[in-house]
Amino acid sequence: MKPLRLRILFFAAAAFFALGTIPAFAQAPVEPAQLPSRTVFYLIWRGAPAPDVRKANALMALWDDPDFAPVRSALASSILSSSQEKSPGQKLTPEELQEYASLLENGFTLGYIGEAPKRSVASAPVSKDAKPPAWNGMFFVYDRTGKESLIAKAILRMRAQQKEAPVLTPLVLGGVPVLKVESKNGATYWADQGKFAVSAGERSVMEQILGRINGKSSAAASLAQSFAYQEAQPILGRGVLEFFAGVPDLKDLASDSNAGGFQARPLLEAARIDAIHSIGGHLALEGSKTHMQAAIFGNTAPGTPFDIWPASPGSPASIAFAPADAVSYSAGQINFMGVYSIIKRIAQAAFPQGQQGNADMLDTLAAARLGMPLADALSLPTGEFASMQTSPSLDTAKQVYFLGIRKKPETLKLMRALFSDQLTSERNEGDVTFLKISLGGKQGSAGVAQWNFFNVAVTPDMMIGASRAETLREVLANRAKGPAAAGLTTVPQFQASRAQFPENLNSTSYFDFQKVDWQGLRDRLVAESKKDSAAKSLRPAKKPAASAGMNLDWLTQVNAQVFSRHLHYSTGVSWKDSKGIHWDQWLE
Repeated sequence: MKPLRLRILFFAAAAFFALGTIPAFAQAPVEPAQLPSRTVFYLIWRGAPAPDVRKANALMALWDDPDFAPVRSALASSILSSSQEKSPGQKLTPEELQEYASLLENGFTLGYIGEAPKRSVASAPVSKDAKPPAWNGMFFVYDRTGKESLIAKAILRMRAQQKEAPVLTPLVLGGVPVLKVESKNGATYWADQGKFAVSAGERSVMEQILGRINGKSSAAASLAQSFAYQEAQPILGRGVLEFFAGVPDLKDLASDSNAGGFQARPLLEAARIDAIHSIGGHLALEGSKTHMQAAIFGNTAPGTPFDIWPASPGSPASIAFAPADAVSYSAGQINFMGVYSIIKRIAQAAFPQGQQGNADMLDTLAAARLGMPLADALSLPTGEFASMQTSPSLDTAKQVYFLGIRKKPETLKLMRALFSDQLTSERNEGDVTFLKISLGGKQGSAGVAQWNFFNVAVTPDMMIGASRAETLREVLANRAKGPAAAGLTTVPQFQASRAQFPENLNSTSYFDFQKVDWQGLRDRLVAESKKDSAAKSLRPAKKPAASAGMNLDWLTQVNAQVFSRHLHYSTGVSWKDSKGIHWDQWLE
């Protein structure tokens, strides 16, 4: 593994525990305005928040609460268990992991710079079979203030774990002493420049980053001058965590070479990847709230990947089923025909000229299985899908799922074709058809071997699913009360959240943490964990897996009230406009 990748791995593991520290606030070593114009991706961590910011924030206060310690310890055990099969010298102890976690008290910038276009110059003939070395445009800049000795310790540890000693070559790039570290996996460049530790996978990338840090490339084009970055700038430039990824031009994303008879560019062109310009977002601590924003920016005209989301979604019909005391509710909209069109274009582009008709085989095979053309089947759902939880202990038996439909008779025909032998019963009650489906077996000529049943109620405009039929009847009874009944839309905090955003939303989510019975949830999870353990003990012995996952015994040590003490509710939405698709999430 390359040293740069090892270093990033240390930071990723330490991230689980950095929230447990109380450091001073730090700025990012390199901001977007300093990055080269060919920067394809960056992730900025501006340092752990200051104590006063941290104390005021509900999520941070939860993490710091002494009653939350068992959860932090469980996370530590989970991370450490992933390396139990390593040699003793390679294992991280809890003390070492906590020590390395303190590295995230300071800010860093991680990114990738694309390769510059190659110029055609006269040179000696090169074998057509010769492959140029793979481009590694990754770079990493870390504010090492107060962490110099810990960084040195981490590097020595990583090098000690390498089977072969790397070749170390001192260089000078732009007047800065640089160490080139070469191994069988490639080369990495390291340097200490002022208060920064800098690493890169390419010499030219190292030169560019050092030049930016030293201010010697101020006249050069920067990422901030690019159209893609400027388009995404409204949600960039703030928060403790920020990320941006620009989508390269097709000429950079895939060459038109006929490698092994396969060309990637026609498929990307058929998918209209060029319509996506960038992806960006940030995480910010705003008083007691944690605010997350993200977006995919681009050309949302018809015929692009943005067809996945409908242009003018209406209000979700499923919200009429949600009572005011619902613990959680989420709904989304997807354009099934838009997805179908994209897949169909890609399938056609995959065949040579004159053979595009072979892509119709997908429709033919689907029609034989569904009993109707695929396009007709995909037109039956309205595109709305939703879920709801009404149990304070988050009992899965009370979890309900919704799918908006058109043409109930055709939908039932499709359900019968899809599930055939798994459909165990069907009965009508008024305008509602109840179906019982086995998810664990089929009915054969020799008899019935079925289990793990799922129940579905099909109304004229909705399919409603739950593990128990009683749950479906409760949901249907709630809507039967009519619009005068108090539903989720009458809850003040739900109304206040909804009023902040555009009228037409592609998705909405709501979770009321104050309605959760945390004690009941904890007891239920512990009981289910013991039940699963007892069932496993009766099975034939097998070779233990490398990682058994997180043991839930720690739940018995958690004071369940720690969650209600800090968490109140979470709301989120997404919407589509002429600039792209946007997501906005609040946690308080």
